[in-house]
Amino acid sequence: MADPATYRPAPGSIPDAPGVYRFRDDNRQVVYVGKAKSLRSRLSSYFQDIAHLHPRTQQMVTTASSVEWTVVSNEVEALQLEYTWIKEYDPRFNVKYRDDKSYPWLAVTLDEEFPRVMVGRGAKRKGVRYFGPYSHAWAIRETVDLLLRVFPMRSCTNGVFKRSEQIGRPCLLGYIGKCSAPCVGRVSPEEHREIVDDFCSFLAGNTTTYIKRLERDMRAAAGEQEYERAARLRDDINALRKALDKNAVVLGDGTDADVIALADDPLEVGVQIFSVRGGRVRGQRGWVADKTDDAGTGEMVERAMMKLYDGEQAEAIPREVLVPTLPEDAAAVADWLTQQRGSRVAIRVPQRGDKRALMETVERNARQALILHKTKRASDLTTRTRALEELQVALALPEAPLRIECYDISNLQGTEVVASMVVFEDGLPRKSEYRRFVIRGVEGQNDVASMHETITRRFRRYLDERAALAAPELGGDDEAEGPALVDPDTGKPRKFAYAPGLVVVDGGPPQVAAAYDAMRQLGVDDIPLCGLAKRLEEVWLPEQEDPVILPRTSEGLYLLQRVRDEAHRFAITHHRGRRSRTMVESALDDVPGLGEVRRKALLRRFGSLKKLRAATVEEVAAVPGFGPRTATAVVEALAGDRTTPTAPAINMTTGEIIEEGS
Repeated sequence: MADPATYRPAPGSIPDAPGVYRFRDDNRQVVYVGKAKSLRSRLSSYFQDIAHLHPRTQQMVTTASSVEWTVVSNEVEALQLEYTWIKEYDPRFNVKYRDDKSYPWLAVTLDEEFPRVMVGRGAKRKGVRYFGPYSHAWAIRETVDLLLRVFPMRSCTNGVFKRSEQIGRPCLLGYIGKCSAPCVGRVSPEEHREIVDDFCSFLAGNTTTYIKRLERDMRAAAGEQEYERAARLRDDINALRKALDKNAVVLGDGTDADVIALADDPLEVGVQIFSVRGGRVRGQRGWVADKTDDAGTGEMVERAMMKLYDGEQAEAIPREVLVPTLPEDAAAVADWLTQQRGSRVAIRVPQRGDKRALMETVERNARQALILHKTKRASDLTTRTRALEELQVALALPEAPLRIECYDISNLQGTEVVASMVVFEDGLPRKSEYRRFVIRGVEGQNDVASMHETITRRFRRYLDERAALAAPELGGDDEAEGPALVDPDTGKPRKFAYAPGLVVVDGGPPQVAAAYDAMRQLGVDDIPLCGLAKRLEEVWLPEQEDPVILPRTSEGLYLLQRVRDEAHRFAITHHRGRRSRTMVESALDDVPGLGEVRRKALLRRFGSLKKLRAATVEEVAAVPGFGPRTATAVVEALAGDRTTPTAPAINMTTGEIIEEGS
């Protein structure tokens, strides 16, 4: 535990200017990132009498061993740089917002010739317009089903669209009037784009204008005695009103706003956001964060807004953001949002009326979400802590293994041998740290030698990067020389610089001995190692004749099983991908004029050799770069290859029968 006085900057060395600062520990890992209007005032507050600091701040300053800073020109730049560094370094003492990618979005693929509407989850991509997110996917699908009657845009997948295009017959939606069937040319791309624009405009909140237009058209059709058309328009209006009834009016003035509310306790904070468009709630989302510092409500609101709007399209940012407390740098946040949107964005605290009532509703939702989260997580958090403590006791480790790395080998009868490395931190997977290895120094099926090569390569990289960190030009505190844990050539975090608290290999004594021998040859003797054998779930330690037997109900054993199974899944996925590519390439070796680029194009289009064999000449010819002659040669080559009987593929390590294309 470091004394903050040992690394306190010299008096007068801290500039009185806006900037961003980083605290680092003994391993040069960033443990906290913050920003300040005045670096001198803010950093000086950390080096006062430690008894006057918040307990979490006390822990941070005693964990750190150095501090550095970067001066910027204004508060907006400081805001952006702080958020960028928090995402890059993932400091342990900064608030960590858990990912909210599980919320469903309503997306319109505007980057396609014939845009389609779909319900999806996950990260956003460019060229797609998003609405939401929403609480339930079924609610979005019900709304879309109603709206497709009025806006018959494409909603099918690319495969369905291409199949209908090839056979010249639309799918069911085209027959029942819920798609304008652009696949068979019933509408031109321009006409379909107009339908899409109306759909997006309606979802964006321009509902009243569109309904009035339909009512006007309905009356005109009735006046011209076109009663069937008038009846269709009447039904369209009823469908739109039914869709609107699902979203009650909460702001009578038709305001576009996002309402952000928080509920917190000493350990965690719950965040809830209601997206109001045209006075109606159009989306809702939320997440929970660990409170690892002493940030106040205003600072937590600022961090939530940075997470919410970072990388968003301009139309997704409303004119007004309602918050429970203004951030300390509210003007800087508003300027940043204005730059993102392209027009003025206001940040306000509602005091009375409908907006205040809506804020109270969102706050109730935040409290309920936090209560529900804590109810679900209580046992999980306790269980993870108990699991790590059980492993520490059972394996006689010097401390609880907060970082666990597990390795597994996958191959098919000695071909396409690969290895996986998965990482668990605090008992949870950290997928950004996963790594893959292609085994090149071992011939045939030899899992023991493959494990030796994998461990050797991993810890050789570890030693190389630790040596680089110790270099004078990279290990200093001078900010101009760059952070030591970041590669100076690529600007990316170093991949293997951190030592695990425990290394786990998938296997018994032979695999453990190979890994132990590899680590000893490199001089790595301070990192614990064990193996988990599948048959009886025994835990094997190096140079011990008898295994460690953990009870079947042990949380420590359950954690090791999760880590082992995740390593196996990751290795199998990598192996299958390489095997599929190899099979396609080998089957097409004899096709004249078929080079690597066009082989990859076939693999991207069909995905596996099984699907490619089932393809017709016309389907192959539809792949970019293929003509009828080459497509015919491909189909004939695969037809000849199909006549050779093949045995089922079996993974010799697990006994698993691997089907083609899986």
